[in-house]
Amino acid sequence: MNIAIFGGTGRTGSEIVRRALQDGHAVKALVRTLDGREPRQGLTLVQGDARDAGTVERLIAGVDAVISALSTDTTTTLTEATAAIIAGMKAQGVSRIVTIGTAGILDSRTEPGKLRYQSNESQRKQTFAAEEHQRAYEMLRGSALDWTVVCPTYLPDGEAVGGYRIERDYLPVDGQQISTGDTAAFAYAELLEREHVGYRVGIAY
Repeated sequence: MNIAIFGGTGRTGSEIVRRALQDGHAVKALVRTLDGREPRQGLTLVQGDARDAGTVERLIAGVDAVISALSTDTTTTLTEATAAIIAGMKAQGVSRIVTIGTAGILDSRTEPGKLRYQSNESQRKQTFAAEEHQRAYEMLRGSALDWTVVCPTYLPDGEAVGGYRIERDYLPVDGQQISTGDTAAFAYAELLEREHVGYRVGIAY
């Protein structure tokens, strides 16, 4: 499979890239700079901005699926990039995308009709990042693409150990955290297995 990845140098994205290359897939990754990056078999690095429609479409050209592990970065990069990715996928005839979101955009158990970040389940003082993730999710939901949004809760660095729980549209009950390794493992597997197309998926131990 040929896979395009955005955010492939980040904590979760880099682990997704490692898994895909290990399994023999061809990966195209968008990076801000090529400085100091060693070539790796099966990996094509493209320098550019994820918000630039032309660059994004060129990255997506010829791939079978897309993964976005972009963060909010305290800017509107996520929503601008998501709009460019959706447009690029439609232009190139690519339908499958998995993105990494946040548990804040899952449905609230305690306050029906609200998302977790809007409800008493959240202890967030700042909501900008969750609002960006919500807008990105809503773009995907309205896109007619085969999307899945993986929604981890507190996300410390760590290897994949398994034993995690998942639930569509909700955070698993009493879920407290999930490692970057297990988040990557699930997102990568979901890209291939397509078990949760059209859903947000909460993930936690």
